[in-house]
Amino acid sequence: MDIWFLLCIAAVLLSLIASIMVKSTFGKYNKVRTKGGRTAAEIAREMLDDNGLHHVQVIKQPGTLTDHYNPRTEEVALSDAVYNKDTVGAIGVAAHEVGHAIQHAVNYTPVKIRHAIFPVVSITSRYWYIVLLAGVLMEMMQLVMLAIVLYAGGVLFQLVTLPVEIDASARALKTLTVKGYLVGNELNGARKTLWAAAFTYIAALIMSLMQLLRLLSRARR
Repeated sequence: MDIWFLLCIAAVLLSLIASIMVKSTFGKYNKVRTKGGRTAAEIAREMLDDNGLHHVQVIKQPGTLTDHYNPRTEEVALSDAVYNKDTVGAIGVAAHEVGHAIQHAVNYTPVKIRHAIFPVVSITSRYWYIVLLAGVLMEMMQLVMLAIVLYAGGVLFQLVTLPVEIDASARALKTLTVKGYLVGNELNGARKTLWAAAFTYIAALIMSLMQLLRLLSRARR
């Protein structure tokens, strides 16, 4: 085993830990009801309206932690575990997704970059391994290097995604604080929930970077 392989294994374990952490943290704070008693959907609606996004709809999405903002349909989709909940975890998640809607409305630069490269990355991320395998079997270094470049495009996408997620959480926490939707320990719970979610993106990026470095190391050999 080479050092890069061991580092990749460590990165995979880190990603697994991050996934467990976000589920457990959300599960914990999704049981803590807020003093205000307002649901995540109600607060999301008010946050959107306060930012002039009256046209953006708040809809219910099946599942748990399936929450997202869809820029094409302009919908904030909140999962079953969030939509009608008046808990710290649910409100934190809902505010985060509204943060994404605001990013699109103000043309946040990392979002524009991510959208610009997404069509290409969505294709290259599926086929880079096929190109790599072909290069190895045919002993063509040009194909091997092309595969690495294609894989690097996916890493770039993850790198751009990270500030998008962190900024959405920062916007959410600021609004929750200023508007008084959450207070005291409620804010701490929401902060822990959102940063646990951000850690999953950090772990995924580290794993991809380790894999990229391993590919480059083996190619040089």
